[in-house]
Amino acid sequence: MANSPRRNRFVARRAVACCLGLLGVAAAAQSPRETEKIVVDAVPVDVNYRDNTAVLRDVVITQGDTRIEAAEAFVKGGLDFENGEWTISGNVRIRAEGGNLRADKAVVQFRNNVISRATITGSPAEFEQLRKDGTTSKGRSPIIDYETALGTVSFRDDAWLSVGCNEMTARQLVYNIKTQSVQNQGSSSSTTPGADGRVRIVIQPQSESGKPCNAPGER
Repeated sequence: MANSPRRNRFVARRAVACCLGLLGVAAAAQSPRETEKIVVDAVPVDVNYRDNTAVLRDVVITQGDTRIEAAEAFVKGGLDFENGEWTISGNVRIRAEGGNLRADKAVVQFRNNVISRATITGSPAEFEQLRKDGTTSKGRSPIIDYETALGTVSFRDDAWLSVGCNEMTARQLVYNIKTQSVQNQGSSSSTTPGADGRVRIVIQPQSESGKPCNAPGER
């Protein structure tokens, strides 16, 4: 059902108050991330209490250092984040733990008041992180799974990833944004190795200018 601007503002305030109330009740038994409040800044377009769905525009979702932005969001499971799924689209940007993801669309899952996982898709979906050593990690693939608990981004279906001086291509690759390293594919619950498990690695040589290596090339 459509709502008036006044009712939309009331619904948004009610949803945020509900979220904060749920977070406060469960805080004593939760992990540090679960005690961080979720803040939503959006324009409500349609809220359907019968189906427990909503449509929002100009969406910004933050929890701790995680920030999600998109032009539109379709919400299933309600606005209390207890067990919801948000399908967001239009200039999707996700920032988490120093890494940045960009895509056309993403499905974000909330479990027990936590942003638990995001599956983003694009042509391609892209990832970038400035590393502690001053180099940059970049990756892209049609599908990227980001899991907050593990701190991993899993590149699926034709993956490309550059980490410092190394450039890798494979059907699937897993990068840990917490440790800033590539990890064994089998250690991520969302990703399994490809049919032959092969990875192509290109190591850039040291440049004549004395820099650690030349910048990895683009495919």
